[in-house]
Amino acid sequence: MSDTPVDASKRTWLIASGCVGAAGVAGVAVPLVSSFQPSELAKAAGAAVEVDISALKPGEKITVEWRGKPVWIMKRTPEMLASLKKVTPELTDPNSERNNVPTPEYAKNEWRSRKEDIFVAIGICTHLGCSPSDKFTPGPQPSLPDNWQGGFLCPCHGSTFDLAGRAFKNKPAPDNLEIPPYMYLSDTRLLIGDDKKA
Repeated sequence: MSDTPVDASKRTWLIASGCVGAAGVAGVAVPLVSSFQPSELAKAAGAAVEVDISALKPGEKITVEWRGKPVWIMKRTPEMLASLKKVTPELTDPNSERNNVPTPEYAKNEWRSRKEDIFVAIGICTHLGCSPSDKFTPGPQPSLPDNWQGGFLCPCHGSTFDLAGRAFKNKPAPDNLEIPPYMYLSDTRLLIGDDKKA
């Protein structure tokens, strides 16, 4: 080692240069690392949606959007619920036992929902992705059987679903309508897209 003393001004200059360089690296690294995070739009696309159903009357249906898909929320009447038993023999998968379309365990029942009267489903036909139309009125109608109990008709290829979104046999739709994950936050508020919130 040399016994030559180090010039204090050079030492100060080296420390200052090192600090400026470190600040510059941090200034570049922070935006770069944060760019790896999902955008707000991407977060919102998969985020759960809270829905107030307090104004929903028996026999009415509302549609909300979750992950770019239409989600139906319908309050079924006692007559609508009674019709579900009548059509069971005509359905492809009345108990939602097949796993081709996601069905949470709490929706693997006759009414396919957490509570009998409130039905929540993704309003997209399982055939080719069209959106079925409401055909709640029972009885003979164009494109529907004479013993129609009420439900949904896909206008694209004629698939029919009952008031629990279960597909009828001998129609193009191979599966029941998808049930999204959802939970009740209260008697009048639903959270669509999350069923495990703490």
